Amino acid sequence: MASGHILVVDDEPDIRSLVQEILQDEGYQVSVAENAAAARELRRQIRPDAILLDIWMPDTDGISLLREWSERGGLGCPVIMISGHGTVETAVEATRLGAYDFVEKPLSLAKLLLTVERALEASRLRRENEGLKRQVPVPLEPVGSSRVMQALRGQLERIAGHDTWLLLSGEAGSGKESLARWLHEKSARRSGPFVTVAPGSIARDHAAQTLFGAEDGGTVQLGLLEQANGGTLYLDEVAELDPELQLRLSSTLERRALIRCGGREPVVLDLRVIAATAQDLDALVAAGRFREELYYQLKVVPLAVPALRERVEDVPELLQYYADFFSNRDKLPYRIFPVAVQNRLRNYTWPGNLRELRNLVQRLLILGAAPEVELTEVEQALSGSTPPPRTARSDGFDIDYGLSLREAREQFERVYLLRQLQETGGSVGKLAKLVGMERTHLYRKLRDLGVDVKASSRED
Repeated sequence: MASGHILVVDDEPDIRSLVQEILQDEGYQVSVAENAAAARELRRQIRPDAILLDIWMPDTDGISLLREWSERGGLGCPVIMISGHGTVETAVEATRLGAYDFVEKPLSLAKLLLTVERALEASRLRRENEGLKRQVPVPLEPVGSSRVMQALRGQLERIAGHDTWLLLSGEAGSGKESLARWLHEKSARRSGPFVTVAPGSIARDHAAQTLFGAEDGGTVQLGLLEQANGGTLYLDEVAELDPELQLRLSSTLERRALIRCGGREPVVLDLRVIAATAQDLDALVAAGRFREELYYQLKVVPLAVPALRERVEDVPELLQYYADFFSNRDKLPYRIFPVAVQNRLRNYTWPGNLRELRNLVQRLLILGAAPEVELTEVEQALSGSTPPPRTARSDGFDIDYGLSLREAREQFERVYLLRQLQETGGSVGKLAKLVGMERTHLYRKLRDLGVDVKASSRED
């Protein structure tokens, strides 16, 4: 059966009714609107996967409505225009505004269904491609034959077949997000989005809009929770949520619906939540620093992710796995880790956990030349794993130790990005490459930090 939510906008009752019945028979969820005003309201309330939009309507024509949506935050989904007597000029204008295709009246139901199917598939592929561009490809598979990893893998495989919510606890760098992505790929939601929310990286003044979205007149900004609809929401270090956001998130998850900032109508949520933390949430709840109701909402199934030092017998297997991975992904020369090197690394404490091991393997493959990794290389790499203190810079940035961690981070990010923006001559494209961020996320980060790109490029 087909799936997706289709919004049909047409002023002719017979056509609305016919199209609705046909689409519902195919398994689609359908909402109908008789004019532009009703379409605007429905689009605020729901997040359609596709829109069928009649060009000729009495109040506001379809082209004008398409232009309005295109200019106010983007279309967000494919729009298929319906026309009884369209012109070439109309078709060109609609295409310029982002329309996916045209269907002419009288409607051919076979062509209509095929066009809707192709539009939804194109939209799905575009979202997947955008998601891949945002991600830095890392291995997702839980690697290791130790008893603790076999037990964890068994738990994850049993959970994958259910839609239950999880709380992953474990030290920073232990691979919690990779496990969450692996679980998502094994679940029935694998075709839906996987959206990561990192509260510590969201500017405080814009956190509510970033998470829950916003409405302003006819403009709708989708928040991260709504973007995860139909898929998985990963809450990275959930303990860093502000108390106000904890309360609002708890209420949203309880109702399975959110209200955008400035909005009036609830938006239904259909998602799986996987939360993660490196902190002791029990202690935070007891101290009144984390809401108890949110804690128990997220802790449907708690899973502890072991630190690497708790499963050092997996180190040889992990070394080989990451050597294979980086040689295939980055075309780096494959290198062998002899037994002496394996034993040295099995006796290392791994304060950075799996992330540290992964980075170490990548560094040794990049810098080494011999087919086998030498013990001296490893010792040098490990001794350099903790960088020496950096000298103070003369850029006017002094840390205010009276600030909270988030405020200090935001202060540093602003100074850092301003300096790098000046180095790139005000080019956001060059800045994105320099700092390793996707351009859309970088624009959002600059806006959240109050950085005026145009003004910054003129500073000396």
